[in-house]
Amino acid sequence: MTLASMKRKYEPRRVQLGPDGQKVATSAMIASLAAEGYDTVAAPFGHALVNLAKTDERIVGLSADLSKYTDLHVFAKAMPKRFYQMGMAEQLLFSAAAGLAREGFLPFATTYAVFASRRAYDFIAMAIAEENLPVKIACALPGLTTGYGPSHQATEDLAIFRGLPNMVVIDPCDACDLTGMVPAMAAHTGPVYARLLRGKVPSVLTRHKPDYRFELGKAQMIREGADVLVISTGIMTMRALDAAEILAKDKVDVAVLHVPTIKPLDVETILKESGRGRLVVVAENHSTNGGLGEAVAKELLLAGLAPTFRMISLPDEFLEAGALPTLHDLYGISTKGVVKQIKGWL
Repeated sequence: MTLASMKRKYEPRRVQLGPDGQKVATSAMIASLAAEGYDTVAAPFGHALVNLAKTDERIVGLSADLSKYTDLHVFAKAMPKRFYQMGMAEQLLFSAAAGLAREGFLPFATTYAVFASRRAYDFIAMAIAEENLPVKIACALPGLTTGYGPSHQATEDLAIFRGLPNMVVIDPCDACDLTGMVPAMAAHTGPVYARLLRGKVPSVLTRHKPDYRFELGKAQMIREGADVLVISTGIMTMRALDAAEILAKDKVDVAVLHVPTIKPLDVETILKESGRGRLVVVAENHSTNGGLGEAVAKELLLAGLAPTFRMISLPDEFLEAGALPTLHDLYGISTKGVVKQIKGWL
C-alpha cells in the first residue's frame, strides 16, 4: 500500500447515489469494463474452444479450480471427459498440461494471470517453454481488470512472458479477438500465453472495422487519422477507439493501430505507421515496464525513427483495490483518461 492509498483509506467515504436515490454498488467484486455502447458476447473463449474441439480430438481443457471464472466451464459441460479439474495447484496444472502435450494432446490450461505468471512461472519455463511444447495458456484478470488489489492484478504478466523463449504472447481486445485467437493458438506449434476476457465480453473491433479478423503476429489499423497514432493492445484498443471519437469533435484526428500479438511483434507495420510524422502513443493495460510500450520504443530506436513518443500505461507500483471504473480513472486508462492525456501532449 502506498502512502497516498493509506491516506485515502482513512478518508470519509462518500456514498454514491444513482438517479433513483439508491446507493450505487462500487464493490471490488464488480468486473465491468465500462464498455457502454457495445454489444456483448457471452463466454466467447469457452464457446470457441468447444467449437474447435468438435473438429480436433486432441484438445483437452484444464483448470485450477477456476473453470467458472475463465469460461472453461462451457467446455467442461460440453465435453466432460476431456476436462481436468486440477484443484488449487497451479504448478500441478501446468506440469500436467506439459505431460498431456508430450502424449500428443493439445491442452488449453486456464487460471488467473497472476497465478500463471508469478506462482507457476518456473514450471511453465522448465516443463513447457524450454521443451517448446504446444501448451496453450489462457489467463483471466489481466492487468487492471479486477478490483481485488495486488494479489489478483496481473500488471506485469506481459513483461514476464515476453522474456520467456519460445512463448507467443497475445493480448486480445474483445470477443472477436477471443474467438479468432483460439484456433490460431491451436495451430501454432509451440506454447502460447493469452490474456483472457471472460463473461460478457464487448464486441468492439468489427463495429469500427467490419472485416476485422484476428491474425496471429499481425497488427491491424482499425481507424485512420492524421494527427495522432495510438498503438494499442487489449482493452486499451477499445479505449483508444472511444477516445478517438471524442477527440474528433475537437478536430483531433486519431489513428488506432491494434496490436493483439505482443510476441512476435509486427515490427514492419509498427515502423511503417510510426514514420508518418504523427504523435505516437502506445496504450496498454500493463505496467509501464516491460510491455508493449518498451517493445515499440526499442524497435523505433533500432530503426532510427524518432517520432514524438508517449505511453499510456499503469504505473510501476502495486495498485489499489476498488471498483474498476474508479480505478481506471485513477490510473488514466479510462476513455476520459486517454482523452485527457492525448490532449495534454498536443
